[in-house]
Amino acid sequence: MRPGSVIVDLAAEAGGNAALTKPDETVRSANGVQIIGQTNLAATMPYHASQLYSRNVFALMGALTKDGALQLNFEDEIARGTTIVRNGEIVHKPTLDALSGATA
Repeated sequence: MRPGSVIVDLAAEAGGNAALTKPDETVRSANGVQIIGQTNLAATMPYHASQLYSRNVFALMGALTKDGALQLNFEDEIARGTTIVRNGEIVHKPTLDALSGATA
């Protein structure tokens, strides 16, 4: 890998996928590649995960509202793709497929 590259080895607890991985350590190889061997990475960033989720929900609601009111334009792929049921009928293709037992 090029100098300055970063490997986040999600298999560090089991020995890692990179030869130089050390569980719960960050090491730098001789050629400048940084290897992060955090064994519980998800637990180290719940605050950031919550921020990311809330920003995504905020952006979604912004796309589905106008002047503070829900305005669903079913020509828009976001509105269409996030609608499961419309007028009492399932309109979301992946949901229909799952209910009918079809596979993609």
